[in-house]
Amino acid sequence: MRVSTEEQDLQRQDKLIDDAKQKGFYVVAVYREKISGTTEWEKRPELSRLISDLQQNDIVIAESIDRLTRLEPKKALELINAIQSKGAKIQVPEIFDFDTVSQSLGTSAEVFDPKFLMSDLFSAMQNMFLKLAVSVAHNDFQKRKERQHQGIALARKQKKYRGRQPNTALHHAIIEQRKNGISIKETAAILNTSESTVLRVWRQRKK
Repeated sequence: MRVSTEEQDLQRQDKLIDDAKQKGFYVVAVYREKISGTTEWEKRPELSRLISDLQQNDIVIAESIDRLTRLEPKKALELINAIQSKGAKIQVPEIFDFDTVSQSLGTSAEVFDPKFLMSDLFSAMQNMFLKLAVSVAHNDFQKRKERQHQGIALARKQKKYRGRQPNTALHHAIIEQRKNGISIKETAAILNTSESTVLRVWRQRKK
């Protein structure tokens, strides 16, 4: 699970956990990050930890391909290869229908046999869709970034641009927790944010 900024909430993506369990999968671990998808995957602590933890026949589930990465296709495919080199598969509902492949748990039809998820045919089909998806995701990101820059330029010209505003509610909550003697680590856990954000806000408050 990934969002780009400290102010964004990962909770919406928790639905993935319930969906996986309902389909009969065993959830080994959940990895959460607040970091840009354009960051190289080797520099993303949780994603790197996930890849390190992978074992043969594990399935990595992400809400969408851009939760895994927004890197340009060549780098994105390096990430996909790193996951697959551990003998794992990637399951992204928007790319390869989660419900369809998971019907293997409820039918005896050969095509829906559980082993189908680990078959060469499934891998070939999935790789084709993944290559297309990373290209589309990157192009979409580039277009949105371009439109954002155009909007900012126009707002600056009209003297309306204020930049990204701080999450004042989160900042106030951090300060209150710290004033009550709650540690940086505990504050971060309680407020679902990073320790670096807690430390930064607390330092700014002290200044």
